Amino acid sequence: MRYPITPAGSEDFRQAAKRRLPRALFDYIDGGAFAEQTAHANVHSFSRWRLQQRVLRDVEHINLAVNRLGQSYAAPLALGPVGLAGMMARRGETQAYRAAQHEHIPFCASTVSLCGINEIHQHRDTQPAWFQLYMMRDREFVVQLLDRVQAQGVEVLVVTVDLAVLGVRYRDVRNGFESSTGLAKLKRFYDFVSHPQWLWDVGLKGGPHVFGNLTDAVPNARQLTDFKSWVDAQFDPRVTWDDIAWIRSRWPGKLVIKGILHSDDALKAVKVGADGLIISNHGGRQLDGAPCPIDILPEIHQHLLNQGCRERIELWLDGGLRNPQDLLIALALGADGGLLGRAWIYALAGYGEFGVTQLLKQWQKALSVSLALMGCNDINQLNESHLIRS
Repeated sequence: MRYPITPAGSEDFRQAAKRRLPRALFDYIDGGAFAEQTAHANVHSFSRWRLQQRVLRDVEHINLAVNRLGQSYAAPLALGPVGLAGMMARRGETQAYRAAQHEHIPFCASTVSLCGINEIHQHRDTQPAWFQLYMMRDREFVVQLLDRVQAQGVEVLVVTVDLAVLGVRYRDVRNGFESSTGLAKLKRFYDFVSHPQWLWDVGLKGGPHVFGNLTDAVPNARQLTDFKSWVDAQFDPRVTWDDIAWIRSRWPGKLVIKGILHSDDALKAVKVGADGLIISNHGGRQLDGAPCPIDILPEIHQHLLNQGCRERIELWLDGGLRNPQDLLIALALGADGGLLGRAWIYALAGYGEFGVTQLLKQWQKALSVSLALMGCNDINQLNESHLIRS
């Protein structure tokens, strides 16, 4: 499909998503918890730093390539897990996975994706997807899911640990997103039919509308609300580090812990045998008022250095990355990579696979240009000397 204007920058993709999606779905991906202070702060927190410009250096050749979690990638960047991506574009997870593979960037499938890992991997050309796991009360199902994921060739398991309870998201409440009353259903119906392009592409042609990884757990489910009720009941507030150790004992591949915001928790992740951790506040969708990941990153990085274990674990940052320069700031402060969340789901919702591909191409070009203007040839060489505190 051809588009009259090529989007440039995250806000172009966001506006395209806003035009195309029903209000309830756009607010689902755009919103945060409670008053959304943390969701907004994540984006603006990068303004506390400036990139150091240097001149008259040979920057003809720029290297973005990295080796992360045992694999080679075109850049230290990943498409992070986003639930319900298949509601934003027809079989959305498969479109995003194809785009990520084309640009040699990792894609992480969500437990609550519409397309199950088996459907996603039908589009595999090169490296397998990562898989994100929510720990559930039904441990037997967790074992079955891990076995299925491993059989699919997944090598990186990302365990989300910041959902002991589900955050309160006012936009979802206002849109009746979590209600099954007749009035809420009528409101959603009007919202959907008011967006005919989305209705045809996703609502009518984009089925089945189920959580593809959970069909065995909820065999009688017929619609997403049935799956959501099961998932909401499965979030387990009793989960401790012992459960992570249990997963480590069962998972032979790389293990990444997502949702770390404290240096002591980072050290526990190392001790339990994790290969990586993701500094994240769940995009501001859980604890409103939580610190921004970019503010916590230097503290965690230094704490692990002081404990002599920094080289044993990779640090990834998730939260507020909207511009390629944000990623350069994170890398200079000690991160090994960054995860995109809203940035790629906006692109998918607005333009499908084309949008995600364009987003990744733009990021890689902008990273190269920015490094050149900073007088740096290799993205692996970034450190605090390349930053100025604003």
